[in-house]
Amino acid sequence: MLTAASLLAPPASIPSPSRSTWHLGPLSLRAYALCILAGVFIAVWWTSRRYRARGGSEDTVLDVAMLSVPVGILGARLYHVITSPGAYFGPGGDPVRIVQIWRGGLGIWGGVAAGLAAAAWLMHRRGLRLAPLTDAVAPALLVAQAVGRVGNWFNQELFGAPTTLPWGLEIDADHLPEGYAPGTLFHPTFLYEALWNLAGAALLVLLERRLRRRDGTTGGRLIWAYLMVYTVGRAWIEYLRVDEAAVVLGLRLNEWTAMIVFLVGLVGFIAASRRGADDAIARRSPEPDAVGSDDEDQDATLEGPHGDTDGGPGDDDRARDGND
Repeated sequence: MLTAASLLAPPASIPSPSRSTWHLGPLSLRAYALCILAGVFIAVWWTSRRYRARGGSEDTVLDVAMLSVPVGILGARLYHVITSPGAYFGPGGDPVRIVQIWRGGLGIWGGVAAGLAAAAWLMHRRGLRLAPLTDAVAPALLVAQAVGRVGNWFNQELFGAPTTLPWGLEIDADHLPEGYAPGTLFHPTFLYEALWNLAGAALLVLLERRLRRRDGTTGGRLIWAYLMVYTVGRAWIEYLRVDEAAVVLGLRLNEWTAMIVFLVGLVGFIAASRRGADDAIARRSPEPDAVGSDDEDQDATLEGPHGDTDGGPGDDDRARDGND
């Protein structure tokens, strides 16, 4: 019989999903992939709204996403394979699993680096500055990562050490690591990171408001703050995990990576603050050299809007096109 006390009592454990794949005829729906796609959709939607509020075009965000998302997934997979090669090239490993992304295994460091590199290339080609876009995407990226972590829950992977806490995670026999008895509960590190990322996204929004009140702009500083916020959480959460990973000087490789990336974020934030905040969407064109005599300048002025000088209707159209 249910009582008020039993309803209010904390759960004794968190169950893991009994399945992570659903089959609809020849189509297989995998929870991990659905979580990744849901995170991408939310990030693109929110980034579009934030970038538009800065004066940018939503079409630019969509174009960047079309390039950066697949490149980022490729970079994330490549980072995972390089840093955790045992499952693919070690004893009992299977290289075919490299392409089986739905089974898990995406390294966020490789994904962010590759995705930002692709975005920087596209924005440069269009004559647009990267900083306003990265400021727009920073909190959205944390939300996307939080949603993506739910996929680890469905796959019953990347959990932490055993725990007796009431929110311990149940792992079934097929996914139980060697050396642990059936019924052992583990830290739900996927949940810790998801909650940390959501809190981090809220913190970045508050930081953005404070920077705008103080300086009037964010000036590319949010992406550096993102690196610091995420890595602080990732470092202590990584320490709890028990899955196989490369160990360097007693620490997991991702712990070292988190510390290094935090320092990069700190240096970047300080440098961005010192050089002056600027939220301009388009890059400033270099000033033309003062070439020619005063007579030539005067002749150009007399040509007016019918000449090939700055300020003509054709130039205005081209300027609008360049701003996307």
